[in-house]
Amino acid sequence: MEEKEAREQVAVDLLAAGVRRGGAVLVHSSLKSMGHVPGGPETVIRGLLGALGPEGTLLMPALSYVTVKAEQPVFDVLKTPSCVGAIPEYFRTRPGTIRSVHPTHSVCGVGARAAHFLGDHQRDNTPAGENSPYRRLRDECGQILMLGCGLWPNTSMHGVEELVEPPYLFAGEVTYEIILLDGRRMDYTCRRHDFAGYRQRYDRVAGILSAPALQVGMVLEATVHVLDCATLWEQAEAALRAEPLYFVEAVGPTP
Repeated sequence: MEEKEAREQVAVDLLAAGVRRGGAVLVHSSLKSMGHVPGGPETVIRGLLGALGPEGTLLMPALSYVTVKAEQPVFDVLKTPSCVGAIPEYFRTRPGTIRSVHPTHSVCGVGARAAHFLGDHQRDNTPAGENSPYRRLRDECGQILMLGCGLWPNTSMHGVEELVEPPYLFAGEVTYEIILLDGRRMDYTCRRHDFAGYRQRYDRVAGILSAPALQVGMVLEATVHVLDCATLWEQAEAALRAEPLYFVEAVGPTP
């Protein structure tokens, strides 16, 4: 399969799986799950953009919590790498991509409404608050695409958790230094997520969602899940309010 053919097939598969043309989609991904992809991440991204069309908006997490933390609290919007896989890290450095300003839970994007989704993230004092791309995706009837990575690594679930504040979620504040694109520096104080003693179980959304809010398909060799963001938030919040530990499980001490 040549690059052009692979790119076109990715677009066809995405639309068949339920991705909406002209919409906004936040993509979590695993490149290796797709099998051999000629052209690698660029082919996948161009396939995504082809499916969305010129009026669509493509978003990907650019999380940096591995390198930006209380012991090393410096976030450079341009240079700090993401820690969530090959496709989003390539997307972060791709010409035309913009990035939201948040030290640990930033999002990158391109397309018609990217600036709208990303532009006010720094106004929140939590990773996934009311001005974050995650909340705006909910409010704008967006979708979440889990591309070959299962349902577990769903960052939007943090936004749901912030509505309820279950006992495992927060662990104090950290003041970070942020280096903006123009070189200016700013201090930014944020409540940080914790999860000490717990493992995330966001795959449990499969038990509370059904079609069309959750659709399953294939993109090349990868199994994909397409979630309606607004329905996910509504149903997940209800589950979490009924049982604050619904989306985690306790992790015992290492013997």
